[in-house]
Amino acid sequence: MIFRQLFDSVSSTYTYLIGSRAGGEALIIDPVLEKVDSYIKLLEQLDVKLVKVIDTHIHADHISGIAELRDRTNCITIMGDATKADVVSMRVADNEVIKLEKLELKSLYTPGHTDDSFSFMMNDRIFSGDTLLIRGTGRTDFQNGDPYDSYNSIFERLLKLPENTLLYPAHDYNGNTVSTIGEEKKFNPRLQVNSAEEYVKIMNNLNLSNPKMMDVAVPANQQLGINHERQKKINGLDVDAFNHKIKSEEYQLIDLRENNEIKKIGTIKNSINIPFQDFLDSFKNNSSKFNKNLLLFCAIGERSTLATQVIRSYDIFNSYHLIGGIKEWIKKEMPVQI
Repeated sequence: MIFRQLFDSVSSTYTYLIGSRAGGEALIIDPVLEKVDSYIKLLEQLDVKLVKVIDTHIHADHISGIAELRDRTNCITIMGDATKADVVSMRVADNEVIKLEKLELKSLYTPGHTDDSFSFMMNDRIFSGDTLLIRGTGRTDFQNGDPYDSYNSIFERLLKLPENTLLYPAHDYNGNTVSTIGEEKKFNPRLQVNSAEEYVKIMNNLNLSNPKMMDVAVPANQQLGINHERQKKINGLDVDAFNHKIKSEEYQLIDLRENNEIKKIGTIKNSINIPFQDFLDSFKNNSSKFNKNLLLFCAIGERSTLATQVIRSYDIFNSYHLIGGIKEWIKKEMPVQI
């Protein structure tokens, strides 16, 4: 495994790059927009391909690099299913597994700092976002934060992990880089309480000023997605037009989602499943094996837009995709196959 902890000194943000192996796949957790060039350079130096990028929550102190990385690398954007951000092409539920070749990350819903906060567990380490910090905890006084939720997320979930679990937070303001669950139990001053009420009293009396970037970062980070207008420009079709194409039987119908996504809500009848990254690799290596007429869909239209963009560079192909993905298909009460 390849592992790098990267730091943005302006926002005191930690970003994590995880690679399966040299020549393999990689993902990035909590990227910062201004650092995207350095991430791209590091990916090249390490000889890994970025396939997924995760934000642990909607950040208030910096603009996320998630959309810029998507546009530059065709990676899948991931957040927890409680988020209001439109940038997410894959939403994960509590206890869902994210795969990176043979590596796996398990998502844990840990609200409190914000109502969309998730942590991600991988083998011997937890990426805790802003929920649990080194010798601190994430503030709970904005973005629908709640100190009682924070207490439950920390005491009922994170602190019940093995004590030797490495803790990698999204921020640190004192030069710390890593801790353990055991250390935080013993030395984190906010955790030396006997009840939720004691913890809530501490959190409600922090009296912190708002992050300098908050008024810019929060709305920006909520609107980094590929909206329906942009999807339409890249050969996007609404549900009725897409269904009409399906009925013509001239097109090969491809579901670009991953298997765990399909299991949750089903798929469109007669589609074949080729996950997004596999499709891109397969298409670039041997496009001749595909039908010249393609219909693509995914969860919300992001992956299908990016895939159609690639296909359009091959003049011999006639391809369309579903605006809004299967989410719009189901919204229109169209049938799905479980």
